[in-house]
Parts: sequence; C-alpha cells; structure tokens
Amino acid sequence: MRADLLALGEDALVSLTNRGLYKRAAKEVAGDSGPSIEADGDVVRGTFPDGVVCALPPSGGLEAAECSCGASGACRHVVAVVLAYQASHTENEDAATPEEAQEWSPGDFDDDALEALLGKRSLASARRRLAAGYLARVHVATAAEPVPWVELPNCSVRFLVPRDLAYARSDARDDKDAIALAVWAWRAWAGRAAEVGDRHFSVGGSDPGSAVADADSSASGSASTGTAATATGSTAGPVSSSDSTSVSSSASVSVSASAALTSAIDLAADIFLTGVANLAAGFTPRLARVRRDLDAAGLRWPLLAADDLADQLAAHADRAARHSPEQVADLLAELVARSRAADAAQGRPGSRVQPSSRILGTDEAAEVALRRLRLTALGCRVQAVGDDRRVLVFLADPAAGTVLTLEHRYPGPVTGAALADRRLAGSPVRVLAAGNVVTETAHRRADRRLRLALNRVARTTVSVSGGAWEHLPPSLLARDLDALATEFDRLPPRLIRPRVEAEDVRVIEVGEVAHVGYHPGSQRLTALLHGTAGGTAHLIAEHRGTAPAALDALAETLAATPRFISATVRRGRGGLVLTPIAVVAQGRVTVLDLADGDGSEDLATSAAIHPDPLTEAIEAGLALLAETAHRGARHLPRTFPARLHTAAHTLTTAGLARAATDLRTLSSTLGPDPGRPAFDAWADAAIRLITTAECR
Repeated sequence: MRADLLALGEDALVSLTNRGLYKRAAKEVAGDSGPSIEADGDVVRGTFPDGVVCALPPSGGLEAAECSCGASGACRHVVAVVLAYQASHTENEDAATPEEAQEWSPGDFDDDALEALLGKRSLASARRRLAAGYLARVHVATAAEPVPWVELPNCSVRFLVPRDLAYARSDARDDKDAIALAVWAWRAWAGRAAEVGDRHFSVGGSDPGSAVADADSSASGSASTGTAATATGSTAGPVSSSDSTSVSSSASVSVSASAALTSAIDLAADIFLTGVANLAAGFTPRLARVRRDLDAAGLRWPLLAADDLADQLAAHADRAARHSPEQVADLLAELVARSRAADAAQGRPGSRVQPSSRILGTDEAAEVALRRLRLTALGCRVQAVGDDRRVLVFLADPAAGTVLTLEHRYPGPVTGAALADRRLAGSPVRVLAAGNVVTETAHRRADRRLRLALNRVARTTVSVSGGAWEHLPPSLLARDLDALATEFDRLPPRLIRPRVEAEDVRVIEVGEVAHVGYHPGSQRLTALLHGTAGGTAHLIAEHRGTAPAALDALAETLAATPRFISATVRRGRGGLVLTPIAVVAQGRVTVLDLADGDGSEDLATSAAIHPDPLTEAIEAGLALLAETAHRGARHLPRTFPARLHTAAHTLTTAGLARAATDLRTLSSTLGPDPGRPAFDAWADAAIRLITTAECR
C-alpha cells in the first residue's frame, strides 16, 4: 500500500501540479475514462484507454513519475493515477487514511535524509544560513489545516505527506535551502514549543545554550547548534564568521551593520536639529550614502524607512502635496526605535525583546522569485500621492497564510471609480481587485509587495470571484473576533515590527451587523460587527476624496447581510477597529474604493461623535513633535517651550503622565543651541506617543 499517495488531498495535488491538471484528471476518473491501476511491488502503474502508461515509483515524489505521454513536466496522467489509486482503496476506510491518527513531526527528518534529497551543496548552503541564524514560525497541523508548515523570512514550506520529505513544498522557485531550514526550525521549536507557541522565533546562530535537536548530530555539523528565541524574547551571541556583515537572529549587530545604523541615527538627529524646512542640498548625498550603507549591511527595515524619508524630503523640496511633517516625524522615530530595540536584543537571554533580525529585517532577501501562485484578491485602496493616485491591491496567498500587495501609480487627481477600468498586470483594476489571480511570474519583495515580471511564456490570469473566501486559512480569516484581539495584543509596537504593508489586513466572517450610522460632522460611517464565532469589532470608514462613493457602497452592502468583510485591523476604542476594504454580500465582491458615484446618496445619520479627550491630547502632542522636526530644534520660536508645557498639561489631564513628562523633558533641552540630548528627548516622546496612539 502506498501511504504517500493516499495522503495526497486535493490541495496537496494542486500545490504539486496545478488546479487545471487536477480538474481535468478528476473529471476523467469520475467519468470512468481514467486509468486502470495495477501495483508492481511498490510501483503504482496506470494504463489509460489511449495507451498512455504512467508509473509512480515509491520514492522521489510525483516528480519521479514516468509517463509515456512525453510531457516535460507534470501532466494530468500523474494526477489521474493518484486519484484512481485512491479510489481503489475507498472501500477500506482505515487504508484510505492510514496516518490520520498518528502524530508525526517534520523535525523527525535527519540530515542524512536532507542530504539525500537536496544534495551536499544545497545542504552546505543551508548550514551556512543556519550558522548565521534566521527567523521562523511553526504552524502545527490542525483539523482545519491538516498540513504542517513553516513560515520562513522569504517563503513558506509545507510538508504535504507525513514522514516523506520528497513531498515537502516551498512557494519559492529555488526551494532546496528552504526545506532544510524548515526542518531545522521544527527541531528547534519542538524543544521550546510551550514557550514559543505560534510566534516567530530565532533558529541557529552560535549560542550553544539551545541546541537544535538533530537525529544524527555527527552528520549535521553546524546544524546541531542554534537558538530558538521567541519574537518577544531573544538570545544573542557573536556573529558567525561565515556571514560577518549580517545581523543574526541570535547574534549582535555586526560592525558594518552597526556603523550603518549609527550613521542613519546621526542623520536623523541632524534633520531634527536643522529642520526639514531648513535642510541644505548637502543632505541629499548624505542620505543617499546612508541608504547605500543600510542596503549593503542588509538592514531591510531601516533601509525602507530611509527610502520613505528620502521621498518625503524630496517632496518637500519639490513642494509636492505628498509631503507630510507627521510622516517625517514618524520615520525619524522609527529609525531610533529600531536601533534601540536591536541594541536591547543583544545579550538578553530570556528577555521580552524581539530578535534583532526581526527588528532590522536582516533575514529578508530583497526579492524572491516565487512558483506558480494562486491568489485571492481582497480589494484595493486608492490613495492620493500628491496629484497622482496610488492603487494598492491586496492579494491573499492561502498557501502561505499571508497577504501580498500589488502597487501601481496613475497620473492625475482622479477618483477610484475612474481608475476601475485602467489596467494593472494586464487586467482592469476592477477585475483584479475582486478576482482570483494565477501567476507564474511573481517576485516577492521583503515587504511582501509583488512584482509581476513580463514574460511571453509564463502568464498571469485573472478570473471573476464570487467572494468564496471561506477557503482562506485561519491566519487570514477571523471568525472569533475576541481571538483576533488577543492576536493583535501580542504584537510588538508598529515602529519595530517588520515593514510589511498588509500585515494588518484580515477577512472577517460576519455574524451580525448592528448600529449602522452616518455621522455628518466627521463624514464617518460606523457599525458594530459580530463575528460568527463570537466577539465584536467597531467598523469605521471615513469619506475620502479619492473614493467619494465608498461610504454609499458600504452602507448598501452592510444592509444586504454581508458574509465577509476585508479590512485593516488595529486596536482602539477598547477593542478592535476595522477600516473596510471590500465587502462580500449576495455572492458579489464590492471593492469600496472603486465604487461608482459621487457620494451624494443620503445616509441614515446617527448621534454626533463626541470628541475623545484622550485622542485629542495624543494628536496635539504628536502635532507639536512633528512641528519641532519640521522647523528644526535650532530654529524654534521662544514661545515653543510654553506650547510643549501646555500639551504636557493636557496629556496629564488625560491620564498620560509619562508622556507628559517626556514633553517637559524635551522642553528643558531646547536652549539656544540644542544638541543630541534634545533629539534623544524628542525621540523618547515621539516613540511613546506614537505607540500610545496605536494602542488607544
């Protein structure tokens, strides 16, 4: 009996081949035009009515299949033989599911098995990566998701068949290293499952205190050592000599990376002291050098922050509308926060601090080529970027349990409705943002943005979706909103989280919609959502000029008994706050930002929203901090310290005494010639207020 073939379900077969082949093969088998099956020892052979013969050997997975049809890759005959073989065993229920009641772990694969599958060269490459350290997240098999899988920095690896390494599958095209890293991650996790749980943790590095259990340590070499530190508690040690320019998950920042980060902080301090409004042309080449050094050191998240800072400074120089003093202040605070958090992660075993690699993005490749992807569009945002428009399409990858983004900019101050028929990736935005996408040309950036390469052979196709989002994994589909709130409570502050654009996007399965109302004063539509498995969340959508009919479309779909809502999620108002992206109701996906209309529909009004003193106090403090960085600490008027004290008093009244103290400390440093202490005090206040605003 071939247990490996019996274990391959529909999702596994689609992952190993593609859905088109699966559907055709399933149709043939169901229509009695499939193969006749015979077993020759452990070799399963299928003979088709047209004379084609396909043999599946006992090792090597489906890639080792031999078929007389002459296809260069996977063919429908292979899938049909698997389905026919499974059908021949359905009379014996125990034989059909031999592994169902048996527990197993991908960590059970030893390094001999890895070497046999991957080869010595690939295994040696993976060991170098292990020595440097990397982040991973283990997802154990559940009833809803029976396949165990590991989330790595640049891809995910799924173990489709119990105890058979040949069926391990990564979504990256070059997956050999990834399979070994996933196995070692599982070993590290197995020893600390109670502590790590389902969080990201560090694997590898040179800390001998937490060895990766290896079934054959004599063969594993450097694979036998490593650390497993959770995303809220990390360990540190010296950087491996094989990768002296990276920041290991369990190692301190290397000399070159530390120098690059220090240069970035020094630049941020000078921008604060001088002021964006007073920067000379000499800052441009200096910022370019900082970005180059961050890139060379592999510090992805500080690099992306520096890129955004460069864009903001260029926008100010060009007097472009996309410039925002608040955004500049946020970026300066982010650079400092990441630097401080990375320093705190060094030499702190058992501390409640993220691994430095997760803070700095040192495990992230700039871009990774992916295999054939099947994506589910969750809607899009239309954002103003000066006089242009940015369309950001959200694409769920069910296999990886993540949301990717596809971005394009269009010239002109047009609305989302006017952009709906523009083309993106070869399809109208309206179709792409609400459809199912299959692509063979995707490259994923470190921040999970997609780039679709132009290719005459590989294609990207889009089909219409009716909003059948129930197939999404639990990491993306929330039925219990209380559990979702707990998940977000465990996240570290935004300033030091990985810079992933759609990390806060989820799909909510709606049980009930209550208290829908429009607030004319704030041009805001609100509602209370109940999850199908419990919990509530506040839905808040504000009118935006880029999408004038979005509120009308939202009100209409909320009244139509919606089944799913995709939204960005944040903490606030004592619970969850959702900003909707798209709504599935009556078998149709409505992308709010692309809705037709001018926003003139009459909406049912609710009682006016009273100003929130806490929010007002936080926003007033943040506005002052942004003004400080914009004007420059050396160019502030004499009345500015008094304004800081007034804001501090307001924060104290609102119950934020420590934030108030930070503002008073900043005020005391603003003398005639403020220096680095003023910047440090400003960063203290900015980081605290930004984080407080996130948690309110």
